[in-house]
Amino acid sequence: MPRTVRDVVFVDGVRTPFGKAGPKGIYHETRADDLVVKAVRELLRRNPGLDPARIDEVAIAATTQIGDQGLTLGRTAGILAGLPQSVPGYSIDRMCAGAMTAVTTTAGSIAFGAYDVVVAGGVEHMGRHPMGEGVDPNPRFVSERLVDESALFMGMTAENLHDRYPSITKQRADEYAVRSQEKAAKAYADGSIQQDLVPISVRRTTPETGETGWGLATEDEPMRPGTTLENLAGLKTPFRPHGRVTAGNAAGLNDGATASLIASEEFAREAGLPVRMRLVSFAYTGVEPEVMGYGPIPATEKALAKAGLTIGDIGLFEINEAFAVQVLAFLEHYGIADDDARVNQYGGAIAFGHPLASSGVRLMTQLARQFEAQPEVRYGLTTMCVGFGMGASVIWENPHFAGGAQ
Repeated sequence: MPRTVRDVVFVDGVRTPFGKAGPKGIYHETRADDLVVKAVRELLRRNPGLDPARIDEVAIAATTQIGDQGLTLGRTAGILAGLPQSVPGYSIDRMCAGAMTAVTTTAGSIAFGAYDVVVAGGVEHMGRHPMGEGVDPNPRFVSERLVDESALFMGMTAENLHDRYPSITKQRADEYAVRSQEKAAKAYADGSIQQDLVPISVRRTTPETGETGWGLATEDEPMRPGTTLENLAGLKTPFRPHGRVTAGNAAGLNDGATASLIASEEFAREAGLPVRMRLVSFAYTGVEPEVMGYGPIPATEKALAKAGLTIGDIGLFEINEAFAVQVLAFLEHYGIADDDARVNQYGGAIAFGHPLASSGVRLMTQLARQFEAQPEVRYGLTTMCVGFGMGASVIWENPHFAGGAQ
């Protein structure tokens, strides 16, 4: 019998504060699975009208699926979060686009009619599990010149992208990074970020005294408010002598988790759940692995074509800031100014951090907040580059659009 494709909506999204990876980071003594469990529990607390037994799937992404990020994380996180044992779950790995892939994969199942409502998110504890830990790249990649050796090092791919766009200078990248920090600080001052953060109890050992105690993580640790061009100008370029990529114009190594509720619009309305964004289209594409940061451009072109839209129809952009050059290349390709007001209004990963597989849902959560505040905007884009040469883009419609269907 013929099936009708159902509309899919973003109901809600939350995240932990993002931390700095390593012994001095807030989550050094916190398990990765506990981070995502806290996020799932917060989703349920915020949406008491949802019967947990109605959840059809828990899809959780992690890039390094070992240790406390392994063991079919979607299933184990669901059980740890108190979901009924009848709720299944699974894990996903698409590196940086893990949580985004969790959303779009389950969204396809919702549109098909297999699911009504799901939990989709991601976690990355780069302090416990550095990217690439335990992996064994096939030597054929380099020996047969299938990819350039630089493809295995994300910072080098960013330098390669600078080569492709010589007009994107280090100063432009630094200027963009300063704006990201400024916008993030303003978003915090305006209360635009905190409402979707899950406070996390953290166990900390003071290095100076060796004493251990408990604290509460309530804000993103990587932010550097007050960053200036002068601060950034003298930073080292670790990936290339006299290069352009620094710790100041790139996201750091971070820990954190995200979770979202995705549902059919029909189910959401019947259950009294909020409809915060409506899924329009999504696309993933591959690019040369050694210029990984180029990926959002063809992915966005593909998503726009599927939706019958143009870049001019997009009123808000949430672009993951793995590196400033990656965002600037996207903007330059589409003829968008570096400081366009539609882009990353709350700041981005350069300020907040980028715990790899979790970041896609952060983009969506921030876009949903912007939609609520700007009913004059109809369409928004969440997009990111992905390790080993991919791009990922999702186009959303604002259900609060002043001239659209409510």
